[in-house]
Amino acid sequence: MKNRSVPSESMIAHVVYKDVEEAIAWLTKVFGFRENYRYGDRVDGAQMRFGSAVMMLQRARPGRFIPKEIGGETQSLSLFVDDVRTHYEQSRNAGAKIVEDLKETGYGELQYGVEDLAGHHWLFSQHARDVSPEEWGARVARS
Repeated sequence: MKNRSVPSESMIAHVVYKDVEEAIAWLTKVFGFRENYRYGDRVDGAQMRFGSAVMMLQRARPGRFIPKEIGGETQSLSLFVDDVRTHYEQSRNAGAKIVEDLKETGYGELQYGVEDLAGHHWLFSQHARDVSPEEWGARVARS
C-alpha cells in the first residue's frame, strides 16, 4: 500500500553509538536489523540493513554524541515494517523502552515510538490508510 502523506523511500542514516559492537547486537536482537559489514580495528563503524533501509553505525568520538550523553533527543528515525503490531510486541518483549504506544495517526500510519540503548528515538510504522496531506491539514508545496 502507498500513503501519499508518508513516502517510504530509503535513505542512509548515520547514527552514533558509544559501543558499535553492542549496538549491532542490540539492533539485531530487538529491532531485527541485519549486519552487512563492520570496519576498524575497534569496530569503528558498521553497515546495517532493515528491509531496504540502510544505516551506518559510527563510534562516538570528539564532537559526536549520543542522546543519553546530552540528555535530549538528537533526531528521530522512521522505519516501515510489514506487520507493526508484531514488531511492537517483539521490541517490547525484548526490553526496549516504548515511548509512544502503538496507535493510528491522523495521517494514515499505524506506528509506535521506541528508544534504543543510546537514547535514539525510533518510529516503526505501517501504512494503515491512504491519506492525502490536505486531509489532515498539511499545506502541499506546488512546484
